[in-house]
Amino acid sequence: MFKEDTLKNEVILITGGGSGLGLSMAKKFAELGADIAICGRTEKKLKDATEVLKEHGAKVRYYACDVREYEAVGEMFEAIIKDFGKITGLVNNAAGNFLSASEDLSPGGFKAIVDIVLHGSFNCTHHFGNHLIKQKEKGNILNIVTTYAEDAGSAFVLPSACSKAGVLAMTRSLAYEWGTYGIRVNAIAPGPFPTEGAWTRLFPTKKFEKKYIERIPAARYGEREELANLAAFLMSDMAPYITGETVTIDGGEKLSGGQFNFIDSVMSRGKLKMAFKMLKMKG
Repeated sequence: MFKEDTLKNEVILITGGGSGLGLSMAKKFAELGADIAICGRTEKKLKDATEVLKEHGAKVRYYACDVREYEAVGEMFEAIIKDFGKITGLVNNAAGNFLSASEDLSPGGFKAIVDIVLHGSFNCTHHFGNHLIKQKEKGNILNIVTTYAEDAGSAFVLPSACSKAGVLAMTRSLAYEWGTYGIRVNAIAPGPFPTEGAWTRLFPTKKFEKKYIERIPAARYGEREELANLAAFLMSDMAPYITGETVTIDGGEKLSGGQFNFIDSVMSRGKLKMAFKMLKMKG
């Protein structure tokens, strides 16, 4: 689908790039010739991911950084520019999520997700954008949102829904405002792409998972390679006129309504709350 040099001369930072979809995208970018920076909070995970990414011949560096901390993010960007000489792309992938009845949310639980998803994406975007503008360089920003960031929203994941809707608004706002600087800003809204960490937090029982896949017209989950291919396309010179766009990749699942609205049809609200508490204890 792509030439091996599709992303040659690109230096791309993927937040939350040490595992899951972030690592899948990083692998694809490296395969296509990009040099890779990844960041996250768990150094061991980042070290392991770096070794995997180096197998593709790319220059790879990891940065232990909490994207919630604006000053720390600024220091990370300075280090990336020093290490690579430049930075041309940013993928805001770092996120968090958990299931909860909204009336049972604590202020701290709500804030934790908003800080990672919305504030973290802003912090990275703000530093990256200002660097490009100051240097008079073009660049690409790709935000990973959700299918419930617009239209239907979703029950039982209120902090994520609010945060991702904010990131989606930021995508569109900056695509217009920063277009004059040659900065493209797009988003991908993935449906269900199983990852070990997120999956265990969002599906308390096999019954839930069975019900979930029944809602997907394509009758299957997404393959990580499919999302990585889409991300590579949007970050490449093959999409120079695409900006302010959100591309949904979910096998049609979005057409069934809010992503987690279905779960109160699986069991009573009381049993649901007990299941949510068990998930929280496991996490």
